[in-house]
Amino acid sequence: MTTLGIAFRPQNPPERLREIARVADQSGLEELWIWEDCFAEGGVATTATALAWTERVRIGVGVFPVPLRNIALAAMEIAALERMFPGRAIWGVGHGVQEWMGQAGARVDSPVTLLGEYIDGLRALLSGERVSVRGRYIQLDEVALDWPPAAAPRLLSAATGPRTLRLVGEKADGVVLTASTSVEKARHAIELVGTSRAAAGHADKPYVVVNLATATGPDAAERLDTDLRAMGATDTADLGVAGDAQAVADAIARLVEAGADSVTLQPTADEPDLEGFVRFVAEKVRPLVP
Repeated sequence: MTTLGIAFRPQNPPERLREIARVADQSGLEELWIWEDCFAEGGVATTATALAWTERVRIGVGVFPVPLRNIALAAMEIAALERMFPGRAIWGVGHGVQEWMGQAGARVDSPVTLLGEYIDGLRALLSGERVSVRGRYIQLDEVALDWPPAAAPRLLSAATGPRTLRLVGEKADGVVLTASTSVEKARHAIELVGTSRAAAGHADKPYVVVNLATATGPDAAERLDTDLRAMGATDTADLGVAGDAQAVADAIARLVEAGADSVTLQPTADEPDLEGFVRFVAEKVRPLVP
């Protein structure tokens, strides 16, 4: 079964999260994704409150930019939430948007090296290991969590370029692809991650989350095009979907055929009725998606 979710974008003020999380939880959607974009809303605060306000919907973090987060502190935060809300969060990390990392004074010379070291160290800490490592960026001296989670959670990572995709296949449990990824690019990225994962000796396939820019209702096509261009897309012809529930379901099916396990529907930044969008996905689109 294809997992469906929606994204709570950081263009929405934090105080709106409670109602959106409540609607997503009651509507039957499987996932609600939160973005830690600079310099909008912190991922730990939003994830913790969304988990506390809901009963069943899974909360995804897409993603923590690792240059901003000390690895020991990230492990402590994730472990605490995993113990309080076992299995209800989906954890994603990434090397961050380099311009933003520069603004925050956190830019590194080799973001891919940092990401690889970070995933290895974070996995070990969340598995309850005592970790000592002196990498290029990650340095830990006999660090172990007092309260590790009962089971180490799956770690996903965002990726776009081929080098990062290969690293994610090797190190992470799955990949998060942005809404700027066409179906064909998604297919290629998923194949690249899968090949790298197999070469690294992992028997299971990577878990794949794809964001799908989505608009429905009046002026949907125009709003979608404007939104994609605001995110940096220059050619929007093969990106996103604008239309009714069937059009959205068909777009989801194309991503699933390309290898997606979970599709996160991403409303436009100016979505006029976010609660209505959640209900549209749950009540109109979900029945059309196997």
